[in-house]
Amino acid sequence: MTPVLIDTDPGIDDALALLFAWSSPEIRVEFITTVAGNVPVAAANTNLARLLALRRPAPRPVAAPGAAGPLARALNTATRYHGEDGLGDLPDWPAAEPLKESPGAVSVMVDAARRYGRELTLIALGPLTNMALALKENAAAMGQIGRVVAMGGAVDVPGNVTPTAEFNMNVDPEAAHRVFAAGLPLDIVPLDATRQAVLPRAGMRATLARSPGPLAGRIQAFSERGFRISHADGEAGMALHDPLAVAVAIDPSLVKWEAVRLAIGPDGETQRASGAPNCRIAKGIDRDRFIGFFLDRLCPATPERRASS
Repeated sequence: MTPVLIDTDPGIDDALALLFAWSSPEIRVEFITTVAGNVPVAAANTNLARLLALRRPAPRPVAAPGAAGPLARALNTATRYHGEDGLGDLPDWPAAEPLKESPGAVSVMVDAARRYGRELTLIALGPLTNMALALKENAAAMGQIGRVVAMGGAVDVPGNVTPTAEFNMNVDPEAAHRVFAAGLPLDIVPLDATRQAVLPRAGMRATLARSPGPLAGRIQAFSERGFRISHADGEAGMALHDPLAVAVAIDPSLVKWEAVRLAIGPDGETQRASGAPNCRIAKGIDRDRFIGFFLDRLCPATPERRASS
C-alpha cells in the first residue's frame, strides 16, 4: 500500500474524496492536513473531525490543522456551494473529538516527507498554502516526495471563479506559484478533466441504497446540497472534482496525461508556457470506469450486511 498524505479543505466533494480514499486498499492514508479554502480552517478542522468520527478509518490517520489563510491575500471561500459549514449545513452532526492543535500541517508534511521520501504520495485537494509553507520550511525534505497529485487549475477550459481561473488556484496564487516552481513530480487534475467526472443524483442514491445505515444516510444528506446547486447551475449532476484526484493517485490510467509547462497568473490562472514541462495535466478521462470505481468504494457495507447478503 502506498503511504498517502491528503491536504484538504472539506467541502462536500472533499468529504466524498476522503471516504473514497479510506475504502481503497491500494493506499494507506497516514496523514490528513487541513487548509482554509472552501471554508475557513476552523470549519475544515470540524468537518475532518466529523468525518473521522463517522467513518472511523483504521488505523486512524494523523490529523493536523493547517493554514488559516492564503500567503498574501484575504481568504475567499466557496460557501455558496458547500454551505456555511462546508457540509451542507446539516443541523444534526454528532459531537466529534476536535483535532489537536499540535503538530500543525507544515510539521506533519515535512516529517512525512522525511519518513517516506519517494514512497509518499501527497494528494492536495484545496489551495496549496500548506505545501508552499512546507517548502519554505524544508525544501530538501519536500523535494523527496515521490508524487504530488493536486486538484486545481483550468488549462484549456473556462474557470469556475473567473473566466480563466479555478477556485483552488485563485484562492492562493502565490502558494501555487511556489509549488509549481519547486521541481516536484506534479500531477495536476484540472477542471479540464473533472468537468467530465459528473455523477448523476440517481447513481448516488442507488449506490447508497445498497448499504443502508448511518454512513449512507449521512452521505446522502450532505451530498444533496451539491446536487441541488449543480442542478440549479444547469449541470446534469455533481462534478467529482476531488474524488477524481484521489482516483488518479490510485490508478493513473483512468485519465490521459499531457506533460506541459504551466505558469500561474496573478488571479491563479494556469497558463501554458514555453519551456520544459513542470507538471502533467489530466485531460480526457475514462468516465464510466472512474464512476464505477468511485461508487463501488464510497459506502462499504457493514460486516453484518455483507454476511447476510
